Amino acid sequence: MNNAKQIIETCASVLKLHYVKVGLEETICQAQIEKPTYIDFLAQVLQNEVHGRQKREQQRRMALAKLPPRHDLDEYDFSYSSGINRQEMKELRQLAWLDQAYNIILMGPSGIGKTFIASGLVYDAVKAGKRAYLMTMEELITIIKMKSISPTAMGNYNRIAKADLLAIDDIMLFPINKEDATGFFNLINIMHENTSIIITTNKAPTEWAKTLDDEIIATALLDRLLYRCEVINLKGTSYRMENRKTIFDKKSKQKDE
Repeated sequence: MNNAKQIIETCASVLKLHYVKVGLEETICQAQIEKPTYIDFLAQVLQNEVHGRQKREQQRRMALAKLPPRHDLDEYDFSYSSGINRQEMKELRQLAWLDQAYNIILMGPSGIGKTFIASGLVYDAVKAGKRAYLMTMEELITIIKMKSISPTAMGNYNRIAKADLLAIDDIMLFPINKEDATGFFNLINIMHENTSIIITTNKAPTEWAKTLDDEIIATALLDRLLYRCEVINLKGTSYRMENRKTIFDKKSKQKDE
């Protein structure tokens, strides 16, 4: 028994079956209780390896997604904004639009949940086994600018270009020079009809030309983003302002008065 176990552990190490090796003791104990057939035992051993690798890969993709602390759409509060209802949210979370490379534009003022929705959909996509990332427009422009001189930036650029879903937060918040705008357009052009893109913005697409300072690039960019796209216009009160934190305890302050 011990000799056979050592052989399995050695073979698992050679074949790089990490989860077979670390879970072998538990698998053997379970088999002694349940007494499966040889083929069922082998199936369980291989399933343990597959499940372990899948979990590790999901954890890796979740780390690369760079999600904020709050990103679970189960916690989304529909009372703070209008523009999307529960049924529409449910449809978005089913992710059928990803298979058709549809885009989503979330428009509206600050604090009404645009980033929360975007990060939540990225979270759902990663859980579904997709390659999905969330980043600000500023972070994306930095990668585009640095890719020709930094291997790390080039690696990140290629990873983004092959994504199933890219969420770009706060697009067009700050002015973008023509060179950066051209680089951004080139990336979107590569991803067009291959990758779904989520955009959060407080500016209507018609205002983008001013931010880019180039109407031709803005038109070409919108042509690709809006080809297959759901535009969701969110309205409401700012969640952050409604739940603003303060240094002093309000109750203590009222007693002092």
